[in-house]
Amino acid sequence: MESSRCEMDGGDAAAVEGILDRIRLEGGDGNGRIEAAREIRRLTKTSSKHRRLLSDAIPPLVSMLRSGSGEHAEVAILALLNLAVKDERNKIKIVEAGALGSLIGFLQSTNPNLREHAAAALLTLTACSSNKPTISAAGAIPPLIKILRDGSSQAKMDAVVALYNLSTLPDNITMMLQAKSIPPLISLLKSCKKSSRPGERIVALLESMLNFDEGRNGLVAEEGGVLTLVEVLEEGSLQSKEHAVGALLSLCESNRCKYREIILREGVMPGLLELTVLGTPKSQSKARALLQLLRNSPYKRSEFEAADTLENIVSNIVSKIDHEDRTGKAKKMLAEMVQVSMEQSLRHLQKRASLVCTPSEKPSKW
Repeated sequence: MESSRCEMDGGDAAAVEGILDRIRLEGGDGNGRIEAAREIRRLTKTSSKHRRLLSDAIPPLVSMLRSGSGEHAEVAILALLNLAVKDERNKIKIVEAGALGSLIGFLQSTNPNLREHAAAALLTLTACSSNKPTISAAGAIPPLIKILRDGSSQAKMDAVVALYNLSTLPDNITMMLQAKSIPPLISLLKSCKKSSRPGERIVALLESMLNFDEGRNGLVAEEGGVLTLVEVLEEGSLQSKEHAVGALLSLCESNRCKYREIILREGVMPGLLELTVLGTPKSQSKARALLQLLRNSPYKRSEFEAADTLENIVSNIVSKIDHEDRTGKAKKMLAEMVQVSMEQSLRHLQKRASLVCTPSEKPSKW
């Protein structure tokens, strides 16, 4: 810190020291501390240099969070938020300084501004891997899920990202399920644009949750839960489609007899067929695996019958689609996919023939 300050001219160094002196005066002028916090927020908004130079302001700013004054708390959160952006050391230092108790409390405040700012701060702090266990252990997950239900639009989106960041730890997924996170996530997914970044994060969360019985039961119990995932296959971004097909595949793999008809009933085929052709490599693989599970017969065919496998899978299920417009789309996709399948099968037969024929018997042309 001292070497960084030496790199500044005298005026800059004096300004930083003056701000730090004012923010540390706990028993001094309250308005002075508020103005110092506002100055920190302004200087650290876009400057990584000032985030380093003013990191010593973190402990006194955290003490302002505990002051009980709404104005003190609000300016302190905003200053801490800017200090934490794109600075891993400051993220850790804020947590180590004891900010979590106040931030989690503000998620439940009657002051909507404090709730919104606290959600944004937790979003930023959860982006640091080493903070995640501490944040979840401090009890942040239940109030973040409550924000999903009754927060402002911005607070809900920030809470989604904070939960997404925390979901990389499996124990946190369990906590989210215990806090009944499925209904608010489905509600948000229904209302947001499914190709948006928040939409992608919500579907990713749901995919992680469907690895657990509680998550699968919660999704199916929620009205429109499976349908909403099916809609993502048609309306989502490539990334959200990949998560959605992964979620549906996990559902069907866990208990094919229980979930197969539920998935089919929601008109999954058009989006699923499109994904096998136009999705990412991972989503194409998952879509094909799900198509296999959605077949009437649970038994796999031998590789020598691969030429007509895809046609039989699709033609068997197309008849189950209720809506004429979806049927038409599915049949169009079927025609394209069968053509691809036939070409692949021909190449497969050519390869097999080249392996079993002697050079003199090998056909010169197919």
